[in-house]
Amino acid sequence: MKKITISMGVGTLFAMSASSAFAQSSVTLYGLVDTAIRYQTNAGPDGKDLIGMTVGPETHSRWGLRGTEDLGGGLSAIFRLENGFELGDGRLHVANTLFSRQAYVGLSSTRYGALTFGNQYAPLYDTMGDIFDPMTVGDYWQDSWAYNGIGNYLTVPNSVKYAASYNGLSIDAIYGFGNHAGAMGLDSTYGVELTYAHGPASINAGFQQTSVSLANGSAINGAKVNFLHVSSAYQITSTVRLLAGWLHGQDKTGTTDANMQQAGAPTLNGHSPNRIDDTFYVGANWRATPPLLITVAGYYGHARNAERLDGTLGSGVNYSATMLAEYSLSKRTEVYGTVDFARGTGAFAADYPGVTNPATGNVDRIGRTNNVGAAVGLRQMF
Repeated sequence: MKKITISMGVGTLFAMSASSAFAQSSVTLYGLVDTAIRYQTNAGPDGKDLIGMTVGPETHSRWGLRGTEDLGGGLSAIFRLENGFELGDGRLHVANTLFSRQAYVGLSSTRYGALTFGNQYAPLYDTMGDIFDPMTVGDYWQDSWAYNGIGNYLTVPNSVKYAASYNGLSIDAIYGFGNHAGAMGLDSTYGVELTYAHGPASINAGFQQTSVSLANGSAINGAKVNFLHVSSAYQITSTVRLLAGWLHGQDKTGTTDANMQQAGAPTLNGHSPNRIDDTFYVGANWRATPPLLITVAGYYGHARNAERLDGTLGSGVNYSATMLAEYSLSKRTEVYGTVDFARGTGAFAADYPGVTNPATGNVDRIGRTNNVGAAVGLRQMF
């Protein structure tokens, strides 16, 4: 990854004649640009297919600045500003938010870990996206639906975060302030991840909970949404890694039912006051040749107390399978191709694009409850 680095001392910053100097600091500009052409069946109401330009299956385009200043004794001051954008039309990934992915400042110690403050990734996103999820918390609904219930909380604003590693054990913990006068817990988040690595094996467990206000979509002010998971990874050989895990979500805010739906799905009339989702996944990464990485992933989810289209609550099953091949043209550029399939039954049937009612013109009926997708793309890092 190419870096643009600025180094400065007091001699160059203020006066060439100064006798003392500040510790060295550096600022690095970095980024990733990714786009794909994707074909998908049942991508819109009435079973219509779609071919168009979209994001890649794993990574969203972004650019950022990160910096560090050596304070001595193994202590450094650090910061990061990271923007997310849509390559197809240049829009911000989150409207009116320049640094929607990350924006923090803090201190890092080689002995005690890092303490940072700002808008930051949740520990769940750190561990699943970087290590344990085969599709790194993917961008397509067909390989990321398991996270939809907590997707709005994978970045935590106004947060304090601590991360450290000790003899193979890593801890990643966060607390996000709700910033509500007289109601400290409202819109607050806390989460923790513990990961232990020994030889070729790694195991991880984590928990996150957010108290959601009416202003942020909860049906009940201060209702909770939480997520618990256990994950594992094992490096069988130098070229093959296996991954597996279980994710458990409970939502009392009523937001998951709507967040689970694809674009063009029939509108649900209400919400579940206590939806519970359990998802199991397995996957593998295979470095077939030095430039070629192949990833396969399968997800199986079961929902309880989920809202169905008729307004009643019930269960449902959704499952998906994905294969991704990435070929590196250089250290910074790669092309890729992916195929995926997803299908839902029961309460999940309402999450797929629906059918137009000829009497009303509204999309208010269950349509085809499956998708098949394929995409080819280009990713470049700097």
